[in-house]
Amino acid sequence: MAYRPLADEIRPQTLDEVVGQRHILGENGVLRRIIEGGNIPNMVFYGPSGTGKTTVANIIARQTDRTLHRLNATTASISDIREVIADVDTLLAPNGVLLYLDEIQYFNKKQQQSLLEFMENGKITLIASTTENPYFCVFNAVLSRATVFEFKSVTDEEVKPALLRAIGIMEQRRGLKAELEEGVLDYLAASCGGDVRKGVSGVELLFSAARPAGDRVTFTLEDTLLLGQKSAMRYDRDGDNHYDILSALQKSIRGSDPDAGLHYLARLLEAGDLVSACRRLMVIACEDVGLAYPQIIPIVKGCIDAANMLGLPEARIPLGDAVILMATAPKSNSGIRGIDAAMSDIRQGNYGPIPAHIMDSHYAGAKKLGRGTTYQFPHDYPNHWVQQQYLPDKLKDAHYYEYGENKTEQAARAYWERVKGL
Repeated sequence: MAYRPLADEIRPQTLDEVVGQRHILGENGVLRRIIEGGNIPNMVFYGPSGTGKTTVANIIARQTDRTLHRLNATTASISDIREVIADVDTLLAPNGVLLYLDEIQYFNKKQQQSLLEFMENGKITLIASTTENPYFCVFNAVLSRATVFEFKSVTDEEVKPALLRAIGIMEQRRGLKAELEEGVLDYLAASCGGDVRKGVSGVELLFSAARPAGDRVTFTLEDTLLLGQKSAMRYDRDGDNHYDILSALQKSIRGSDPDAGLHYLARLLEAGDLVSACRRLMVIACEDVGLAYPQIIPIVKGCIDAANMLGLPEARIPLGDAVILMATAPKSNSGIRGIDAAMSDIRQGNYGPIPAHIMDSHYAGAKKLGRGTTYQFPHDYPNHWVQQQYLPDKLKDAHYYEYGENKTEQAARAYWERVKGL
């Protein structure tokens, strides 16, 4: 008898057996109601590996009595899809065809567009799956003809029943009774990172490495730690999760939460992505702390330089310092608001000739052109300031920068209001 992987044997056969996904498959979940209604639309399943996308497609095919064809976009072509279509209206598919196209993000635009004719004529029902954000990797024409369902990472507590079920199946296979040391089940559930398939494979690996004593086998925490792989943290430098972590890092520091900032920095560094971490920390220094603590920019630059000189794992030290310093520093986004407001005017065509008195006049003939003739040199006046127009006439009353409410900017505001007599 051919070997059957445990992850395949334990695959749920009904919606109630699916691990997690209660938000769409619970008693009143919208996907459950669609499946039970039997009128299946074209769909896109989006979520991490091992969260049940393929399993649910299998259940849909079984409950609606449709012939299921599975293709993977990494190797499939349009000719493969045409072969699937050939089964329609034949004895091989009396109730229609359900095409499960895994990893649709690997289809290029032309390949994805070629799916449209099959989706529109109703000959097949398409369920596409992707681990990447479909709104980034699936073209609009396909998305507009499909319903997107997000499959979320499974929690540790949701994984545990599946692991116990897997242990039970392996006990029957081997004719052994498994005894687990304290902490083994918790570690297996946590280390799979929400990927049920990986957790089940971990159980199978433990049984393969075990040395039975009579009809019993003991799984020690030490063995589990040795055999367990590094936590399946969701990270892909080219995927949307990469940007989710960077976004969470910036928003945590902006929100003055040093603990969350350190957490997301740790996720980047554990994935070995020193470049993205350094770049985003420099952005945060300029954008979110900014003028409330102007010295933050050279300080963070110094931390980044030290990190790149040290390399990982020591790079974590200066970068951790930078995260804590920025998270606990006063915040101001007046700088980015000011430059964005100015750039918005430029993009809309709101600019005009530079006033003649501040044009370059360091060349022969400049005075004949009226360049710089009425310019007043601020350093010749009290407090190094004199009233004169710098913006083009069209924008002479434009106002881009607003002082932040922090101590540093309010001190600057008070100074200039005094000097300018405002």
